[in-house]
Amino acid sequence: MYVPEIISMKEKLEGMKKDGLIAEWELPYENLLTRLTAAIFFVTPSNDAEGDKIWNVFSDTKDFSYRINTEKKLSGLMYRVTFNEEEKKATEAKQAPASMS
Repeated sequence: MYVPEIISMKEKLEGMKKDGLIAEWELPYENLLTRLTAAIFFVTPSNDAEGDKIWNVFSDTKDFSYRINTEKKLSGLMYRVTFNEEEKKATEAKQAPASMS
């Protein structure tokens, strides 16, 4: 499908791959996606990449979040990248330090 927001993200990822920041990226089920909020990208940084440089590329995109891809169901790559409000909240909740009572 032709989804401008997804195409823009793919172009950013390809640019980072050409620049040597990421080794590989994937977008499973791309042909079924109709909006960016439903997309789950997977990324593995290159060995000498600085993670902050990678994540800064997406930091201005609404509801951007990333986390380690522990499930390995849709992809074997290292990180899971989404642009979804619910996913962002869930990721932030998991990363928040436990409050001391």
